[in-house]
Order: sequence, then C-alpha cells, then structure tokens
Amino acid sequence: MSLLYSSTRGFANVADYRQAARRRLAKIAFDYLDGGAEDGHTLARNRTAFADVHFAPRAMVDVSHVSPAAQLFGYAAAAPMTVGPTGLNGLFWPKADELLARAAMARGVPLALSSASTSLLEDVREAAPHAELWMQLYVQKDRRIAESIMRRASEAGYTALLVTVDTPVHGKRDHDIHNNYRLPLPITPRLILDLLRHPHWALQMARQGTPQLVNLAKSLGEAPDLQRQAAALARQMDLALAWSDMAWLRKHWKGPLIVKGIMSVEDACLARQHGADGIVLSNHGGRQLEGAHAPIEVLPAVADALGDSLHILLDSGVRRGADIVKAVALGARGVLLGRAPLYGLAARGEAGVNHVLTLLYEEMVTTMTLLGCTDIDTLHERIADAQPGTSRVASAPAVQPNVTVAPRAVQS
Repeated sequence: MSLLYSSTRGFANVADYRQAARRRLAKIAFDYLDGGAEDGHTLARNRTAFADVHFAPRAMVDVSHVSPAAQLFGYAAAAPMTVGPTGLNGLFWPKADELLARAAMARGVPLALSSASTSLLEDVREAAPHAELWMQLYVQKDRRIAESIMRRASEAGYTALLVTVDTPVHGKRDHDIHNNYRLPLPITPRLILDLLRHPHWALQMARQGTPQLVNLAKSLGEAPDLQRQAAALARQMDLALAWSDMAWLRKHWKGPLIVKGIMSVEDACLARQHGADGIVLSNHGGRQLEGAHAPIEVLPAVADALGDSLHILLDSGVRRGADIVKAVALGARGVLLGRAPLYGLAARGEAGVNHVLTLLYEEMVTTMTLLGCTDIDTLHERIADAQPGTSRVASAPAVQPNVTVAPRAVQS
C-alpha cells in the first residue's frame, strides 16, 4: 500500500486550509465560519479533548491492506465520515452546497444538507445525482415549514433526517456583535475597507449576489428576502419541542431519523426510547452553549450505555484523520465534518473540499496502519485512555467522563 500523501499547492492539512480561508475571506465571513460562543472556551476544548485521547499501537501486524470503509445507515461509505450540515455556505463560495455535495459524492461519503442552505435541496440533488444525501431539519413554530422540507427531501431522494435539537435560541457569539454581523450585511465604512482588502472574495460575492436561505424561503412560500428569511430562522424556533414530538417526525419521515445535539447519557437513552435510529453527540461546534464538554469526552459513557442499539455519530473539533479514528475507537459509527470541508471550500472551492476529504482519508489510513488495525472494527483495541491516566484497552469498561452539568435536549 502507498502512504504517499496527495499534495496540492503546499496544503498539508486542514490547518493549512484554515489559514488560506482566513486570507481569502473578509473578516466578517471568516469570523462567522471560524468563531465560537462567548469566550471560545468550548470551541478550544473540542480540540484539546481529542489530544487527551491516546493510542496503544501494536507491532508486527500484517497491514498490507488497510481500509477505513464503514456502513452508515446502510450506505457503504469509503470512510466513517459525513460532510455535516452547515448554513449560509454561499457566503464562502458561489453554489457552495452543490460543490460540497459533488465532493462528497466523489469521495464516497454522505453529505447532510442544512435547512439553512443557500441552494435548494432539489438543486443539490441535481448537482450530485448519485450522492448519499441526508437532510438536516430545524423545527420552527409553524411546523408546516418542517413538514414541507421533509416532504421535499423525501421526494428528492434524501435518505436520512437529522433533527437539530440544541438551538432553541442562538448562542451568544461576541464576534458577530463586534462585526455588526446580521443579514443582509449592512454596508458600513468598516465593511467596505474589509472588502477592498479581499478583492477576490468581494468580486465573487458581487457576481453571485447576496446568498439567500432559499430552502427556507421555498417552504415558507415567500419571495427571496434575506432579512425575512433570517428573522424566520432565528426567531421562530419551536421552544416547545419535546420527546413526544418524535411521533410527529416519524409520521412525516420514513427513513433513518437522527437526533443531533445530544450531550448526555440520559438524552441518548431517551432518543433510543422514543424511536430514533441514531444520535449525533454535538455541542454545535462550540457555537452554542459556552462551558459545555466536548462530545468526544461524553462519547465513552454514551457508547457504554447504548451499545449497538443505535448509531452514534459525533461532531465538533474534528480536524485530523486521527480524530476520526479516535471517535470510532471510542464507540462512534462515524463523524460529521463541519468547519474542515468549509475551510477547503473557502480557500479553493470544490477542489479544496475534495483535497480536505482526501487528506482526512489518507490520515486515517496512516493512523490505522501505524496502530496495526486493518479495518475499523478493531480500532477499539488500540485506545490507551480517553482521559489522562485512565486506562481503556481491549475489553476494559468505557470511561465515564467527569461530567458535572450536561445540557438536556428536547424535554419531555
């Protein structure tokens, strides 16, 4: 097997693409992509928590053939990763959601499209006709909007539904306040200066026009009006959403149903009890509740409680192929990628997304080879600890994170 890495313009890792995205995007756009809630402690913890998981490699193992292939809700993925749902991607590159879907299709992994996408879900399907597409859903007060999105997604061949439950309100994001960020973007001297410093991005935005939340607009039955779309998304979330509403979701969605935004064993068990097919352990990339644990810290206890009874996915902080290996080793079926492919998109468009996904795949193969694992089913045997000083090898019990206060998702 070859361990040579694909090389494109000197980009060696996701961090290189992040720096390129910072250079190309106006500050207001990069801060929206990169920033977290309040002081950014949860955002930083998502990364440091991965560093606190250590490997126990084995030597003299036949690793002449290594494959990270995985089954994700019946789909044979090339690796246990999905391009996760992210909103307003047209702020980074024209037709962003179509490009993300095409890159995911080329790499052989699913893409989950956000309800807040800037491309119609039907257009994304047309751009990537053979892609494995999932649909993400925000439930608003007017549930006819969610019902419309679910119906359209089903008709367009989307196979799974991710219901996000950790955004009853938006987390406080200081960088948006500092940048006077709102939709549509206000034209100020500060913004004009920012645009002049980033001419390539500014020219692209001028050519395509202001990105629209077109999926929301179509299901709202409104003409394009970004201010009204943003207001509808931000102010009309259904604060009464409860576990009993899983029955309503099941009525309108017949495929795999995944609850995204779980951060406790209790809520993971409630998701199973109320008929979910999977969960996503997520703190929304550190953008919502400041002070939350990282999902990778909660994973061992959740995996120990649920076993194989439903799919456990994870997001928040994944930047390396080794991070994906650690998540799978600790009990996840796979990960959702949020910022990582967006850094590639913002830096180089579709080519950047393709290369980011390729880099993560190649890093997974290298990590598995060095661990002495030929497939993902044996990764659990190669974790030394999930927290400093805590043993977790072979058949040892899962680590119980020192969780003090875990946010609850939809309340019963």
